[in-house]
Amino acid sequence: MMRRRDFIALMGGVAAGWPGMALGQEPGRTYRIGSLQFSPRSAPWHAAFFEALQGQGFILGQNLIGDASGYGMRVDQLAPHAAELVSAKVDVIIAAGDPNVRAAQQATKTLPILAIAEDLVSAGFVASLAKPGGNTTGVSILTIDLNGKRQEILLEAVPGTHIAALADTNSISPRQLAELDDAARARGVTLSVFQVSKEDEIPGALDAAKKSGATALNVLASSLLFSARKTMIPQVAALRLPAIYQWPEITDEDGLIGYGPHLTQIYRDTLSRQLAELLRGTKPTDIPTEQPTKFDLAINLKTARALGLSIPGTMLARADQVIE
Repeated sequence: MMRRRDFIALMGGVAAGWPGMALGQEPGRTYRIGSLQFSPRSAPWHAAFFEALQGQGFILGQNLIGDASGYGMRVDQLAPHAAELVSAKVDVIIAAGDPNVRAAQQATKTLPILAIAEDLVSAGFVASLAKPGGNTTGVSILTIDLNGKRQEILLEAVPGTHIAALADTNSISPRQLAELDDAARARGVTLSVFQVSKEDEIPGALDAAKKSGATALNVLASSLLFSARKTMIPQVAALRLPAIYQWPEITDEDGLIGYGPHLTQIYRDTLSRQLAELLRGTKPTDIPTEQPTKFDLAINLKTARALGLSIPGTMLARADQVIE
């Protein structure tokens, strides 16, 4: 991993130039991107992202310099690193997650920001889908809107009268929690909500969820909770608590069920295209904000068997991905 001071120094370097660049790229120019991301650089969606960029003429290590220290970040690191990126005068800041986008916008009103967050419009990060305005565009993932659908899927997979929800107070409103409670009550189910605001609060909340007598867990959509999955999934397994998560990719990491858009597809197909436009000089306000249109259900049967859980055949039949 590149140290921050090395990154800042490298940002000032000038490359010798590469032939055959795509239309709109400047021969001899080195493009520089900064990152504010919770997920590690080794995550598969980042590999897909840079592979797609290479197909558009932006090649990491040649005419594109990345920010190795901008991955796997903690919340308290976002603001200082955003300030460093602004000082380095990167061409674009990539911010993934609501607090990440907020930190980027607080650091600069002029450098382009490519954002992936829950709802860019509702959060006030952009003015509208068609005309974002300001210096930010990107993708609204809208996964909080699917918390209720995930609750339905969980109750189908694990019938019972008491379930738990793990909620990030930074990402969900009391109204949204009330809607989940109302939906559970309508089905004769008790919903216990365990709220956290920091990663180190998650283990205690999971223990409390198990002790409450809940038979299943809905991990509500949150960049914080997703970033904590490496420690959360093993603890959930040890507690023998069947859980559903916001991304289908979670089942590749031994999560039981995931429902939502594919994060890898968003990075590969949408964010890479939007970044290429920004690097070629298109203003953020002229690049419409996008949102996913396809949501997939993924199930890990190995995890189900380890939990002694039998997934209904009707659910397996409609799943987009089943890991045997």
